[in-house]
Amino acid sequence: MIRLNVVDLRQSLADVLNRAEYRGERTVIHRRGKDAAAVISIEDLRLLERLVAEAEEKMDVAAAQAALDEPGERISYAEYRRLRLERNDGETEKAPVKTAEPTRRRRSSR
Repeated sequence: MIRLNVVDLRQSLADVLNRAEYRGERTVIHRRGKDAAAVISIEDLRLLERLVAEAEEKMDVAAAQAALDEPGERISYAEYRRLRLERNDGETEKAPVKTAEPTRRRRSSR
C-alpha cells in the first residue's frame, strides 16, 4: 500500500487513479501526518459496501433476536402511545426543537 501526502497526490493523481483502476493498488492519503482518505478501485469499494451491509444486517438480526428473547409482556406501539398519553394527562409529546447551527464555509484549495 502506498502512502502519499496531499502535495504528492496532486502531482501524481492520474498515476494513482490508474494504479487503483488497473492494478487494484490502494493509496492512503495523509495530511499533517494523519491518514485522511484512500484511493481504492471501484471493485474494492463495492466489496467494502457489501461487507458493511452484511455486517449491519447481522447486527440488526442479533438485536431483533435479543429483543424477542427478553422476558415480559409485549404491547403494540399503538398501545404504548395510548399509555404514554394517559400518563401525561392527554398532553401530546412534543419533540425538542433543534436550532440550526451556522454552517462554516470551506476555503477553496485553489
